[in-house]
Amino acid sequence: MLVDELIEQVVALEAKLQACGKRLEGRSDGEALHDLRVAVRRLRSILRPLRDLPDIGALEEVAAAVGHRSTSLRDTEVLIQELATRERPELGESRRQGLEAGYDALLASPEWLLLRNALAAWPAICREARREGKLKGLGKHIRKELAKQRRKLGKELRDPNHDRHRLRVRIKRVRYAAEVYPDLSDLPDKAPKCLKEAQSALGDWHDCMQWLQRAGQEADLQPLCTAWRQALADAEQCSEQALKPLLKAFPAD
Repeated sequence: MLVDELIEQVVALEAKLQACGKRLEGRSDGEALHDLRVAVRRLRSILRPLRDLPDIGALEEVAAAVGHRSTSLRDTEVLIQELATRERPELGESRRQGLEAGYDALLASPEWLLLRNALAAWPAICREARREGKLKGLGKHIRKELAKQRRKLGKELRDPNHDRHRLRVRIKRVRYAAEVYPDLSDLPDKAPKCLKEAQSALGDWHDCMQWLQRAGQEADLQPLCTAWRQALADAEQCSEQALKPLLKAFPAD
């Protein structure tokens, strides 16, 4: 039953990714890339606990490549939105041409083609693995992998020198895995809300860091650095507060 559910989810995500690709190609709306990345993220969350299974887990690496390639494009989209909020839309327009070219490059990339091909082949590969007995005890295997991620999060939360970038990634993994495997995640009732709030706070911090890093290389952004440094300081405080409830939800051991 679990295998059938996995196949159903992956097939649905394949259709969604194809639709997102067409929306991005046609520039039909401003959320196409974001929705594409959400679909890739959900796909990776489904597949990450399976990545050490022969053939089955290979699709996660392919999806990761598309996610990584699209990250800079999404960062630019968020920057353009920030510039509009700061009443400097002309700075965003000067970057939009590069963004448009980036969309086309993503859709023409080997990573995107490989993902589409791998998605089409994956259900048959998964069914074959089941017939060969390679997926016995799959639920137990997934539960074990999710528990491993929770332990890592508990440990990193207690590191006084924790890396916010790495902690943000870990929180995202635990949260999204719980969404796709709600019956196997074993999270306390309040944990999903706490994870979402912590991820949001760390996301604000991440955005400020990205903008300041770009300002170091793009001179026209430098007049905004004072405001962004203040926003960064505020985001650091908010993120530390948002992390505290997670200490109870994710014990050290």
